[in-house]
Amino acid sequence: MRTVPIPVDTSKLTITCVKAPAPRVLNRDTGEIKTDKNGNTVYEVTASVEDEFGRIELVKIATTGEPPVKAGDQLSPVGLLGYVWEMAGRWGISYRASALLPAREAADV
Repeated sequence: MRTVPIPVDTSKLTITCVKAPAPRVLNRDTGEIKTDKNGNTVYEVTASVEDEFGRIELVKIATTGEPPVKAGDQLSPVGLLGYVWEMAGRWGISYRASALLPAREAADV
């Protein structure tokens, strides 16, 4: 099944890192780590996302290369995309960003 990426407007969201970046594990039995098409390690960051109405969700955001963020940092995702998926009657949204920066660094750019 092919999914179409949907750009995520982060202008009204507060995104906070709640778990430090870690390589994404594809197979827990073998310890295989996910890589992108160029062989770079894909990392996952668990983040809380709060919208303008105070609703909060926990999400995992994937990115290539280890992002310079730690738990407690407010994040500024660059090029955040959502991918809707469905498998065996279940569905969800996976998120990927071209970069994850601490909000303070993104403000300096």
